[in-house]
Amino acid sequence: MQHALPASCGLSRSLQNWTFIDEGLFEMIISKQLAGLLLLSTALTFPGVAFAQDAGTSETAQDPDETQDSEEQFDGPDISIPGGDIIVTGRRNRDVTRSSAQVVSVLSSEEIARTGEGDIAGALGRVTGLSVVGNGNVYVRGLGDRYSLALLNGLPLPSPQPLSRVVPLDIFPTNVVASSLVQKTYSANFPGEFGGGVINLTTRAVPDESFLKISAGISGDTETTFGNGLDYYGSDYDYSGFDDGTRDVPPALQAFFDSGLRIADQAVDQGEIVKQLGNPNLVLAQKVDDVRPNFSGGFTAGTAFDVGSDGRFGIIGTASISNKLRTKVVTSQNPRTLDLQLDRDSQNFITDNRVLSNAMLGFGLEIGEHKFRWTNLFIRDTLKQTGLGFGELVIDEDSLITQNTGWYERQLLDTQLVAELEFGDISVDLRGGYAQTQREAPYEYEFVYVRTNQANQDTGDIFINVLDRQRGSASVAFSELKEDLYYGGLDISYPIADWLSLTAGYAYTDTSRFSERRQFLIDGDNIPPGVGALRPDLLLGDAIIDFYDIGLSEPTQTDPAFQADLEIQAGYLKANITPVFGLNFDLGVRYEDAQQTVRTVQRFDVPFVSLANTALNNDYFLPGATVTWEIIDDLQARASISKTIARPQFRELIFQPYTDPDNQRQYIGNPALTDTELLNAEARLEYYFGRGNRISVAGFYKDLDSPIEPYVSIGADTSFTTRFANAPGATLYGGEMEFQITKGLYDWGGWFENKQVVLVTNYTYTQSELNVTASDTTRIFTAGVGALESDAALFFNDGDPLTGQSDHLVNLQLSLEDEEILQQFTILANFASERVTRRGTAGLPDIVEDPGFSLDFVARQGVEIFKIPLEMKFEARNIFGRGNFEFLSNGTNRIEINSFDVGQSFSFSVSAEF
Repeated sequence: MQHALPASCGLSRSLQNWTFIDEGLFEMIISKQLAGLLLLSTALTFPGVAFAQDAGTSETAQDPDETQDSEEQFDGPDISIPGGDIIVTGRRNRDVTRSSAQVVSVLSSEEIARTGEGDIAGALGRVTGLSVVGNGNVYVRGLGDRYSLALLNGLPLPSPQPLSRVVPLDIFPTNVVASSLVQKTYSANFPGEFGGGVINLTTRAVPDESFLKISAGISGDTETTFGNGLDYYGSDYDYSGFDDGTRDVPPALQAFFDSGLRIADQAVDQGEIVKQLGNPNLVLAQKVDDVRPNFSGGFTAGTAFDVGSDGRFGIIGTASISNKLRTKVVTSQNPRTLDLQLDRDSQNFITDNRVLSNAMLGFGLEIGEHKFRWTNLFIRDTLKQTGLGFGELVIDEDSLITQNTGWYERQLLDTQLVAELEFGDISVDLRGGYAQTQREAPYEYEFVYVRTNQANQDTGDIFINVLDRQRGSASVAFSELKEDLYYGGLDISYPIADWLSLTAGYAYTDTSRFSERRQFLIDGDNIPPGVGALRPDLLLGDAIIDFYDIGLSEPTQTDPAFQADLEIQAGYLKANITPVFGLNFDLGVRYEDAQQTVRTVQRFDVPFVSLANTALNNDYFLPGATVTWEIIDDLQARASISKTIARPQFRELIFQPYTDPDNQRQYIGNPALTDTELLNAEARLEYYFGRGNRISVAGFYKDLDSPIEPYVSIGADTSFTTRFANAPGATLYGGEMEFQITKGLYDWGGWFENKQVVLVTNYTYTQSELNVTASDTTRIFTAGVGALESDAALFFNDGDPLTGQSDHLVNLQLSLEDEEILQQFTILANFASERVTRRGTAGLPDIVEDPGFSLDFVARQGVEIFKIPLEMKFEARNIFGRGNFEFLSNGTNRIEINSFDVGQSFSFSVSAEF
């Protein structure tokens, strides 16, 4: 017969053993077998209590505080940040979320594994107040990625994305990350660009023992796998994410680039260049009847051995590759009037082949209290895209077929060295690193064929491309981006007294980006309709090029290349003060001096006079203060206030057109942008009940001076171009709630005896509004004119929300897992309400995205075959098939901007550890 444990016993169950908080537990009436097990674990945990039980006395009862401390001892996740370890407030040995002097959320490698996500961006989407927008852009509390800061082992990373200075986190696979820390309150040891928060990824360092883990997986989705798709041949090595040289700039075009001439100069042989551009392997789109499943594979290995009497040296290496296909049918419409009457209605059939490969080699050395970490990281993300669009021009009654082919390479190389040294009471952190990102997009082709649908034309029912930009057009673009980042930092911490510790530091960052984009329009002369009906590879045949004198023009020759630089020198002083037990002040101030410039790079012997230059030279004192008060043993309150900044991203400053292949949006920068200054305040209450269980509520407020907002301008063909401008001001405020509990199911007996349920849920409510008055202006750059003061009300409406901000964010994670073997079943639910992606101008409403509700399921099971431990994982994502919806609506009419079915996705993977 089994007896239930009384609710008053204060019993909590950990992963390996039972832990007792109240001596009254021993007065229970339980079976002899259970009593013996409980007594044994008590003897291991609290020998004094066990001795007292044997003696039948309670004279050695422990202090409750000491008992509570012992209950919560466990190994925390590996975290490496500037300024040393996270300051522990109050008692020691508590979890990081509770003990940190700031508001943080930490995902350990175990918690990341529970989400089943393959990249760190997906895992972070489960954190309170965080949402993932697009491919890997993490928004904190509704603030865009420009207000977030991404660090790797406490060091900044450059971005291979032209649209962002913050590296997209979807290129970081979860297998290289030991922990992910999100800090939402500012402290002076972090860089001042801290609008929404900082995300610090810590890589693996010294393993506990030697291991080798090999994994392989297969996946697919209902919209893509075994269905129809598109592709073009490309090169022999496209499956690997690397080109075999097929996409190298052709000799004639490279000679033109090197000559300093303009494309219209008599000395330029346009015909020869066009002939070398018409490679059929790069322009001929083909239908794929049965799209194959996705595949992935990789390995992680590590070893460690003793060095000297008190040292340990570790090596960790990992490499993986994934090859994924995704087909989507995108509805894209353009308005011709303010009441959203249609001008163009398009269905774009797009197949993306994304190959992500990565490798990391890390060395860790621990000698006594000193820790050294040398991390080398390589990530390459390649997108091969084939698109075929079918459009209708409502007024002209023309039909269009648009073919796009592209190849986009993003690559990150990073090497960094971190030394965390302990000299008695003095802690010294040294951090240095170099990183380089590259992006290359050769041969971005677009061919447009037009059918007039006119009965009085002989070819009115045929799609024609005569290369005159009226009944057909063609273009090709080459772009490249290279960014180098050098970083160095020094942090010194010293405890002046038991109640006071000081930390001072210096940091230097030098970022340099070169960006070039050359686009060419392929122009024909009196090409007859019969020839214009040829497919793209035949239309650019050598004989046709010669006979019809097909040539080129270059619309990007005014500002084809830019050099952007950002140099930051910073110093800070921070104090952690505990005047009385349970009360902690974390105070600091950071000084930053930054020079940010963007200038055109001349590519021609006879240059144009360009006004698209930027020179920002600003310095700031950025204070931050957080107070933590432990009201009672399990209840603590926090309050924080700080000043931070957000600088314009390079892409937002560069006056150069760019098309994002992920959503086909066209962008162009504004060299007249200025820094954004933020005032941040927060108050929160946290209650902890048992290890890992907590509930917290918080309120936050932000005041933004000159926030940068994207808006759309409409071209003569009603197409949208996204531009950027400083709004006069904005406020953001809201609240969030987080609840986490782990409940053992041992009293259910049977199969549930070793099971536990983990529930993690959070909700964030956010409101924001732009502050615009009749006298406010904003600076808008105009080609050939420069920056002009313009009426801000033409671009922003008073009271509108900030772009990227959802009123409601909800995450729920419910797991059933075994405490003794690897067996885990997790349901993950996510909801995000509508958010503005771009401001509407000229009387048009804002463009809105509606992420909605999604539901995922992840199962992990450990088995052993031939004495080899295996982990099997099954994932079902977007179970209800929530689509992607981006639209314009005035309350009566609605047109789709970027809407498509996403479908459900399923994956299965197996990993073996030796």
